[in-house]
Amino acid sequence: KQSAGMVRETTSKPMDHFTNDYAPRILPFLCQTISNYGEKSVTWEGPRPEVIITQPELIREVLMKVRDFRKQDTHALIKKLTNGLSRLEGEKWARERKLINPAFHMDKLKHMLPAFYTSAQEMIDEWEKKVSKTGSHEVEMWSFLHDLSADAISRAAFGSSFQEGRRVFELIREQITITMRALQSVYIPGWRFLPTQTNRRMDKISKEIAALLKGMIYRRKKAMEAGEAAKDDLLGVLLKSSFQGIQDNQYGNSKKQQNIKLSLQEVIEECKLFYLAGQDTTSSLLVWTLILLSKHQDWQEQAREEILHTFGGNRPDYEGLNQLKKMNMILYEVLRLYPPATQLFREVSHDITLGDMQLPAGVLINLPTIYVQHNEKLWGPDAKEFRPERFSNGVLKATGGNMSFFSFGWGPRICIGSNFAMMEAKVTLALILQRFSLELSPSYAHAPTVGNGTLRPQFGAQIILQRLQS
Repeated sequence: KQSAGMVRETTSKPMDHFTNDYAPRILPFLCQTISNYGEKSVTWEGPRPEVIITQPELIREVLMKVRDFRKQDTHALIKKLTNGLSRLEGEKWARERKLINPAFHMDKLKHMLPAFYTSAQEMIDEWEKKVSKTGSHEVEMWSFLHDLSADAISRAAFGSSFQEGRRVFELIREQITITMRALQSVYIPGWRFLPTQTNRRMDKISKEIAALLKGMIYRRKKAMEAGEAAKDDLLGVLLKSSFQGIQDNQYGNSKKQQNIKLSLQEVIEECKLFYLAGQDTTSSLLVWTLILLSKHQDWQEQAREEILHTFGGNRPDYEGLNQLKKMNMILYEVLRLYPPATQLFREVSHDITLGDMQLPAGVLINLPTIYVQHNEKLWGPDAKEFRPERFSNGVLKATGGNMSFFSFGWGPRICIGSNFAMMEAKVTLALILQRFSLELSPSYAHAPTVGNGTLRPQFGAQIILQRLQS
């Protein structure tokens, strides 16, 4: 209650000036707690103790030992959105992760490049129309990039069926809005089972999502039964893992055989999770990159020079994208300063010793990503400055081997879609910087905030696009 009140106050207006030192704005209670009690502190979330951990060696231990430190138990309302991979634990999680991993191997992502290219090109064509009259135009980036990510995920997930996929994601977005509204009201146990107007709408959406996904899955399944090769989009890769499993459920094969394949319901849940986890993560990475490149013209120019040297005016290809060293440095530095998820939470699964602490089962562990990644003790006196050159020799060298950079998580549960997000970001940025120069608009108000669990600009991202001379 105190924390929520402090956030309402600190986010009631924009920051006085542009600064990357915004943690006290979005996490005022956490910053105050660490300031008062030190970097290893205990607070309370209702009746539960919450331990704040900022020491890299302890963070590494928490993220590595997934059986000892499980994902925080999810609110019942959020469970209605999806029961996909990120919600699973133990053997079920290990099995499903193993089956889904192939969908995100780099050789599969290579085949998703056309989806990223088409989505980004459509957005840029729209910008071209706006810029064509005067040579420059102010664009509010967040709304464009949010839609871009949804469109790219629809194409990458469902290929030629992306229009149906887009409808699925529109419905999921409505469910998210309903859920977030409900989470802000008083929660009454059992309320979600009552036939209220909101609950009826949630159930209706769930049924429509399931029907759309089942239709796409069974059409693909019939094509595969007829000898057609599985497609390289996400649905095709998942069906490769699930095809035998669906047959096993139909014909009553052994439970052991079913246990090593994805069921139809699991495929549906993973498609939903792909959208939930992917859309805001990628749009957050892109919007802060464009804001920081608009602010730091020298790095914008270096990135553009590298892109033009690699591709000229041609369409970015997979091999070239992997050679963009400056782009990698920029993206890592953006992720360090503006991580999409500003905190990671874990729950102690049984009584355990962590460092010099004895922790009973049920205690919450807070790994404050933003605090650790802005910490001058770990990153030096320029920790809050935008300096991509710190990543010139990669993440390991930049961190000195410390667990001080974990924007996509770390360990066995590292974000499975991190390569997907980075590849989409590179394609989009390459296409933008080939065509336009970027400048922060005077109307931009710097106000990082957390919405739907993701870091975003509270009042939008107004950037002036200037068409480059051919």
